[in-house]
This record gives sequence, structure tokens and C-alpha cells, in this order.
Amino acid sequence: MGSTTGNAFNLSLFKRLLSYTKPYRKTYYFVAISAILLSVVAIGMPYLIKVAIDEHITTQQFEGFDTVIYMMIGVLTADVLLQLGFIFYANWLGQQVIRDLRVKLFDHMLGFKMKYFDQSAVGKLVTRAVSDIETIASIFSEGLFVIISDLLKMVVVLGFMAYSSWQLTLIALIVMPFILYATRVFQKAMKVAFEDVRNQVSNLNSFVQERVTGMKIVQIFNREKVEYEQFKEINDKHRVAWVKTVWYNSIFFPIAEMASSIVIGLIVYIGVVMNLDAEVSAIEIGTIVMFIDLSQKLFRPLRQIADKFNTLQMGMVAANRVFKILDTDSRIEDTGSIIASNLKGDIEFKKVDFGYVDNELVLKNLSFKVEAGQTVAIVGSTGAGKSTIINLLSRFYEINAGEILVDSASAKAYNLESLRSQIAVVLQDVFLFADTILNNITLKNPDITEDDVIAAAKTIGVHKFIMSLPQGYHYNVKERGVMLSSGQRQLIAFLRAYVSNPSILVLDEATSSVDAYSEQLIQGATDIITKDRTSIVIAHRLATIKKADKIIVMDAGEIVEMGTHNELLEKEGGYYKNLYEVQFLQQEVA
Repeated sequence: MGSTTGNAFNLSLFKRLLSYTKPYRKTYYFVAISAILLSVVAIGMPYLIKVAIDEHITTQQFEGFDTVIYMMIGVLTADVLLQLGFIFYANWLGQQVIRDLRVKLFDHMLGFKMKYFDQSAVGKLVTRAVSDIETIASIFSEGLFVIISDLLKMVVVLGFMAYSSWQLTLIALIVMPFILYATRVFQKAMKVAFEDVRNQVSNLNSFVQERVTGMKIVQIFNREKVEYEQFKEINDKHRVAWVKTVWYNSIFFPIAEMASSIVIGLIVYIGVVMNLDAEVSAIEIGTIVMFIDLSQKLFRPLRQIADKFNTLQMGMVAANRVFKILDTDSRIEDTGSIIASNLKGDIEFKKVDFGYVDNELVLKNLSFKVEAGQTVAIVGSTGAGKSTIINLLSRFYEINAGEILVDSASAKAYNLESLRSQIAVVLQDVFLFADTILNNITLKNPDITEDDVIAAAKTIGVHKFIMSLPQGYHYNVKERGVMLSSGQRQLIAFLRAYVSNPSILVLDEATSSVDAYSEQLIQGATDIITKDRTSIVIAHRLATIKKADKIIVMDAGEIVEMGTHNELLEKEGGYYKNLYEVQFLQQEVA
């Protein structure tokens, strides 16, 4: 897809945008026909005024004058009704288009790889999905159809002027080339300015979103003054970008207005001169008045077209940004035909290589097996690659080399949605939506009832904790679950995983910031939900490690040791034994 950058107008992009009006063809044609009729009605009132002046007022012949008045009322009524229909349905069409486009964009983003979100600022994506798409609506409500209507008005008015008096028409056309040239220059300058405006809006949204989300860090490290100064700088760039558009407008519109006034003055002057010159055919007063009105109807749309073209260009810039996301191919390949249902839970990693960044492997030649029903603990220092295994098993990322098998079949052979439905993940950083505890547990899955949730909560021992909260299961935890402690959020995550009844469970069971009571509940919940279920646990507690059927010890993306707790402790100078003595033994003593 071509970019709008460097071009005053991108026709292919415009055609693509218009394709979204196909489901609303009737409305589209109604608006287009209204634009045509409005152009015809535009000459009605000036002509009737000419008739009233030349045939009735100047001649003092008032017979039929009331008919002219009634015709004026009819023209005004038709103009009002057409304007009403035109404005309403042009806006309605724009809203329908952006609704469909926004839904398509969001659906497309839902399928992106995690790598795409790792590399994209959340604020910019929000800008694309909200304000950029809202800007696209103005293409239909204030841009496209208004421009078409104004162009038609100019053609009809110019033709009628030429028919009525070619001499006065030539006068009106004297300044036309100058205005057209000025309009062209104005459009090019405004396009560049609007591109800068959209960039600054994205930067502003991204900055505010990140700082509001991370406000705790800002305040903990006394960054308020620094962030304030940085915000002032970004906000000032935003202001400068907008002021540039204001500057271009303040230059163009006075020039266009002055040109229009010059034309009116010339029409009046030439008309009077022609009336005084006996050798030249006189021009009636009504015709001069009509030409003054028609010249306004000729130049006013020209000025408005420049303004509306700005709106159209701003919408096109926004459309270009949105379509870039829609054209982004960053989806996990989903060509598998096997429907994962009631998996046994056998897992095997065979010589797996993976890196988040090209040429920087996080996992190197990783191979291990997990038999159905086993609990495997993964231990190692930070950055060893433990959490990466979680991401790869659920196919959030594509591996560089090797193969991951689930029940002896390649993970890629499974339908992606069905595979993920059989794997439940509890992450260290628990994310909760601004919703009730019940909805955060079921994620609004209609197959999971409130009774199912309550029964599951009682089974893993968290029902009492939930009922201690106001409104119990209907307590709103607010954005990211800020109304709950980290331990409480993790308990909700355990319950969410348990009610989904997965064949494979993956846990990152960090408890570094959890109180003793919550840790006891989490330990009990872990024991229950891992029982008789294939489980991969990034272990942080000695109790979990001891109970594991197998322990995988990782360092720098590679497996350095593997075995049971007792087997690994017997290795003199072993990595696990050293880790146990330095870290895990402290837990046992405590």
C-alpha cells in the first residue's frame, strides 16, 4: 500500500477506504444525490432575487410578485430539507464505516504475536484504534461529500453565470487561477503539517498512558518534576504542530476573502460602467445583484474546499496509519488441523532454539520431556530462560529451530485456539481487568457458571477470602486489580486457571511480595490444581521443588542439570546444590 507521504492525495488509499461503504450503498447514493440536488438549488435563490428586482421592483409591476415569494419559500424549504438529509446521512455513513473499521482493526490486533506488542507502544496502538479512526469519520461527514457538493455547486453556478452574462463571468474568472494556485500550495503545506500533528498526538497519548500506568514508580523515585518537564516538552511540540496549521489557515483564508471582495467590486464597477455606456448593452440591476450573490457561491465553496480538503487529508493520514496496522502480518501461523481435546499432557521440547531478537538466542538446543500427570519444576537464575518456556508452549512466539511436541504431535499441528484452551497459565505478574472477580475468573465464558466458580473456590480454599470482600464474587477490582493485594490477585489467577479445567498447567508461582497467609493459600491451591495434571512450574518455593517429579535446572538458556531433588543434591559442586544452599535452604531454615 502506498503512503500518503509526499502526495497531495493517494487515490488507491481512498478507493480502499470507500470499499467500506459497500454495505451501505443506498445511503451512499442518497448522500451523493443530495449533493447534486443541493448544487441545483444553489442557483435558485439568486435567480429569483434577480426576477424580483428586474421584473417587479424596478418596474413597479407587482402582479405575480407573490408567486416569486412563494417560489423563494419553496427553494429555501428544499434547501433546508436537502441539507438536513445530506448532513445527517453523511455523518451516519461515516460512523458506520468507522464502527466496522474499528472492529476489524481490533480483531486483527487480537491475533498479533506477542513480539508485535513487545515492540509497539501501547499509547500509539490506542491512538490508532480510537482517535485515528474517529478522524477517518470526518472524511465522510466533513470531507468527501462536502467537497463533491461544493464542486458541483461551483460547476452549476459557473455555467449559469456564463449563460446569464459572459462579460461578468470573465470578471469573476480573473482571480480564479490565483486562488486555485494558492489553494494547491495551501493543501500541500497543510498535508505535511497534519502528518506532524498526528505524530505528536501519538507521542502525547503514549507518554500520558505510560506515566499514568506507572505512576507508582514515578512517585517512588521522585520523578514527578522530571516527568513534568518532559511532558511540557512533548506538549509544546504538539502545540507547535497545531500552531503551524493555524498559521497556514490564517494566511490562506484572508487572501481568498480579499480575492472574492475584489471580484465583487469589479462586478459592480463594470456593471455600472456598462449601464452608463450607451454603446454597450446595459446590464440589469437584478443581474448585477445576482452575480454578486453567485460570485460568493462560487468562491465560498472554493475556500471551503480548501478547508474540507484539510479535513480529508487529515482523515487520509489517519487511514494510512490504520491500514498499516491492518496490513501488518504479525500473526502466529494457525494451519493446524488437530483439535486439542482432553489431552493426555505429554510434552517434549526437542532441540529448541529461540530468541526474542534476531541473532540473540534466549534458549539454546533445549530438550526435555514431561510425561502426562507429572509436575516438573524449572529453576535457575533470572534471565536463564524459564519464563520463555511458558511463552513457547502456548505458542505466543514462534521458535527459531527445533520442535515442541504435545501428545507426540507437533504443537503447530494443532488448531491454535483449541491448543490454548487446553493450557492454563498463571503468570507471576497477574493481570486483572476492571471488572468483578467473577468476570475476571470466568472471562465471561458462558460455559462457566457462578456455581462452578464457587465450587472451585471452595475446593482450592479461596472461597472464604473472596466472601470477605464487599459484594464477594461481584466485587469490582478496578483497573489491573488495584483493589487487591498481589497475593490476592495471584489467588484469583489460580482460580481462573482451575475453572478452565486444563489438560496442561503452567505456573510462575512467585511469592516475593506475598504475605504468609496468602502464601499458605497459594501453596494449598498449587497442590490441588497440579494433582494428576501435567504441570510445568517455575518454582520459587522449596516445598514445590521437593514435590516435583523432575527438576530442570537452567542457566543462560541451557539445561545444566536435570533430576529429582535428592538426585541433584547428591552432585558435588552441582549448580542445583549450590542454588539450594544459597537460596532455598534459607526458606527451610525460616
